[in-house]
Amino acid sequence: MKVSVLSGKGGTGKTTVSTNLALSLDNVQFFDADVEEPNSYIFIKPDFGQNYQQVLRKVPIVEQNRCTACRKCVDFCEYNALVLLSEEVLVIEEMCHSCGGCKYICPEDAISEKDKEAGKIKVDKSVNRMEFWQGELNIGEASAVPVIEVLNKNISQGKTVIMDAPPGTTCPTIAAINDADYCILVTEATPFGLHDLKMAVEVVKELGKPCGIIINRSESQADKLIEDYAISEDVDILTKIPFSREIAKLYSKGIPFVEKMPEWKEEFKKVFAKIEKVVG
Repeated sequence: MKVSVLSGKGGTGKTTVSTNLALSLDNVQFFDADVEEPNSYIFIKPDFGQNYQQVLRKVPIVEQNRCTACRKCVDFCEYNALVLLSEEVLVIEEMCHSCGGCKYICPEDAISEKDKEAGKIKVDKSVNRMEFWQGELNIGEASAVPVIEVLNKNISQGKTVIMDAPPGTTCPTIAAINDADYCILVTEATPFGLHDLKMAVEVVKELGKPCGIIINRSESQADKLIEDYAISEDVDILTKIPFSREIAKLYSKGIPFVEKMPEWKEEFKKVFAKIEKVVG
């Protein structure tokens, strides 16, 4: 089973939930797919060593001696990765989305492709009783999707997969949840939290994914904001993590709170049991 943990915005506690959930379960394969700024390693503490897998994508090469400056490739590119300067076509690799369209549309067959490193995949296959996979997007890259797609290819059947998805509701998030069996939506009981939760719920429902909500930094009076919305959308609230100084102190030291508060391991096991019941 693959469970993706996401949020409508950053800073709601998505990594807190995903790491503590993973540490509460057995036979886990954990993926940090927040590849622009992965930080789950702070809590799981893997040892990657020096080895990593390159994530490659294709970018165009223009043979200027064959190019007739017809502008067809320049006009085709939606991302402005090709620019015609005088009689030469300049390729801006950082803006290219590797669709390959320019190569196919060129009437002179003047465009070929080369590999460019988009990011890295690192793995520790035995840390805290789990496999830990981390994607890293190279600085300057336009899209995180190629790195997340390679992470997805390393999912093992028979494992409980927990994926820390990118925040928001853009293409990288879709790549992380597209083949998920269940989505956990992490939010906070604030107007901003509710606003972005609504977008996340809309996305997962559009994709036909079952989902549930975890309220982080929960306070009884403020929670009604999220509770009322959950009722209106028929979405379960799986659990609430309190606004706790003790949890905040542990977080600041890079310590998962389930390690010092064992009752929360049991709570996360109950959350996972609810998910299993829904997924079947």
